[in-house]
Amino acid sequence: MNSAPARHVLILGGTTEARRLAAELDRDPALRVTSSLAGRVAEPRLPAGQVRIGGFGGAEGMAHWLREHQVDALIDATHPFADTISLNAARAAASVHVPLLALRRPGWVAGPGDRWHPAVSLAEAARLLPGLGERVFLTTGRMGLAAFAQLSEQWFLIRSVDAPEPPVPPRAEVILDRGPFTLEGEAELLRRHRIDVVVTKDSGGGATAAKLTAAREAGLPVVVVRRPPAPEGVAVAGAPDEAVAWLRTTLTR
Repeated sequence: MNSAPARHVLILGGTTEARRLAAELDRDPALRVTSSLAGRVAEPRLPAGQVRIGGFGGAEGMAHWLREHQVDALIDATHPFADTISLNAARAAASVHVPLLALRRPGWVAGPGDRWHPAVSLAEAARLLPGLGERVFLTTGRMGLAAFAQLSEQWFLIRSVDAPEPPVPPRAEVILDRGPFTLEGEAELLRRHRIDVVVTKDSGGGATAAKLTAAREAGLPVVVVRRPPAPEGVAVAGAPDEAVAWLRTTLTR
């Protein structure tokens, strides 16, 4: 008996939500799932289904890949701060008429007792630091550390999955670790290194949120770099189950 060919879904991944989505979709025999990882992490956690690693060569290269591999739907589940690839995805999907969804976990929300200082960029976060503290827990990842490289009065504890490349702040210690992190572990880290200010991106999710609770309980200020918005006109889902529902509706139209 003949059956319809599997519909091809491309997930731009690298996040916990992307892996959960790939696992859910990979169970459906009517779908063929490919996850694309940027390749910036030395030992990425691989999702279910097919995996490709590396860039596309901008929006034009991604559009070519979508056409060549007959992609039926594109889901951008990259990190909330991966704005370049999100913009390329929007342009590529529009050029080849492939439906696109951005999967973005909700951002963090300040609560009672939080001493948050919003910043629109890493550069602004760096400008705020001299008035907030001298021992900085910097948890913005290994990319973009150049924004803090000119700060010589502050001491930095930098945490990232892989070792950062220069330029980095002149007075710094690097610890390599990957979440999820516990409240007890984060509180002990703040005490042990005598941290008096925390810098983070508004990544959202629970894997790295414990540092915010630890900072609140210690009465520390937190500089929170706000995430860029999704490209204009792109539908947004806040969780993998919402993305699955969008996909079912989209592929049956």
